[in-house]
Amino acid sequence: MKLQSYDKIYQIHKKSKVKRWFLFIFVAAIITLFLPWTQNIKVRGNVSALYQYQRPQQLNSPIPGRIIKWNVKNGDYVSKGDTLLQLSEIKEDYMDPLLVQRTEEQVQAKKGVRNFYEAKAETAKSQLNALNAGRDLKLNQIKIKISQLNNKLAGEQAELTAATNELQLSEDQYARQKKMYDDGLVSLTQFQQRSISYQNSIAKKTAYENKVAQTQQEIINTRIEQNSVIQDYNEKLSKIEGERFQSMGQIEGSDGDIAKLENQVANYKARQGLYFIIASQDGQIVQLNKAGIGEVLKDGENIGTIVPTGVDYAVEIYIKPVDLPLVKEGQRVMFIFDGFPAIVFSGWPDSSYGTFSGKVVAVESNISPNGLFRALVVENKNEKRWPTKMKMGTGAEGIAILNDVPVWYELWRNINGFPLDYYEVTTTKTTKDGKGK
Repeated sequence: MKLQSYDKIYQIHKKSKVKRWFLFIFVAAIITLFLPWTQNIKVRGNVSALYQYQRPQQLNSPIPGRIIKWNVKNGDYVSKGDTLLQLSEIKEDYMDPLLVQRTEEQVQAKKGVRNFYEAKAETAKSQLNALNAGRDLKLNQIKIKISQLNNKLAGEQAELTAATNELQLSEDQYARQKKMYDDGLVSLTQFQQRSISYQNSIAKKTAYENKVAQTQQEIINTRIEQNSVIQDYNEKLSKIEGERFQSMGQIEGSDGDIAKLENQVANYKARQGLYFIIASQDGQIVQLNKAGIGEVLKDGENIGTIVPTGVDYAVEIYIKPVDLPLVKEGQRVMFIFDGFPAIVFSGWPDSSYGTFSGKVVAVESNISPNGLFRALVVENKNEKRWPTKMKMGTGAEGIAILNDVPVWYELWRNINGFPLDYYEVTTTKTTKDGKGK
């Protein structure tokens, strides 16, 4: 007897569809081999900011001080110019509450000293002018006196010449009179009269010679007096000029002291403005590491971090040196951000879900300490926008898009261990007539 269970278990007479399924799968596999496959490079990075000033920045104490008031706490959002905390002075050099006022008083005192020295210098200048005028007047007087003496000397020399001529004439007459007296032609009285006339001529000549010598001596004495006056005035002028230069040196020194004190005043005023630490830009306060009132801060000590708002986000990706030639500026990169669900088809990025497109804007030429090359990728605004809830430092996995090749080519490349095709970004240039090249 034939059992029904035998037919149900072995199904020998039932028709099989294995051949049909095999053909279908074979044909599908052949078709799949000719489907396009997008070559890509997988990279890892994190969300950052395109510009340096938009990245998280430390809050540092510009001066050493003691915290006396907090205006913020962790997580608070602040605007540019808001006061974060207030410090008090701890250095004894700056504890005087009237420090600026007293330093300004020192400045005024120094300016007064400078004004006194300026007045002294002006007085010395006036004295110099008076001495120069007195010297010129005295020298003119001496010059006039010397001129008068020269005129007097010329007159006396003329008189001496006349007396000399008169003596010669008297001497001739005396000689003839003496011969005539010796010959007995004239009386003794006449001879004595001629002798007296001769003696008077000699005395007259001697008197004029004495006058000439006296006048010449006066001229010499006057010239000596002139030199003495010049020397005396030069000494006085040099002394006053030295005092004037000393006053001018004191003025310059006072100007230097005034500039130094004014610099101190400016520094003190600026330091008073540093008692209030303010927000440099709009952002969120995080990682505050000082607690309570009364803590002492050192110069430049880190207080916390401000994370700017309104950031132009970019992703820092790190590329292996072997893949560096495949990444160029302007290249398209697809991202999967941590915390945002995504379904990824590696070879078909356009068919993936939850990915976001970016564009490479910079590739650094210097290798990073981690042995990889750093590149910056910004949002591609022509495609799906990046998540608005994304935060600084969010992890990102990138897929750098390369060439489209058939699936069989990609399998063949991987089996043979060949590298990816070198990727070159082509840009379209528009000419003046609007046609692209």
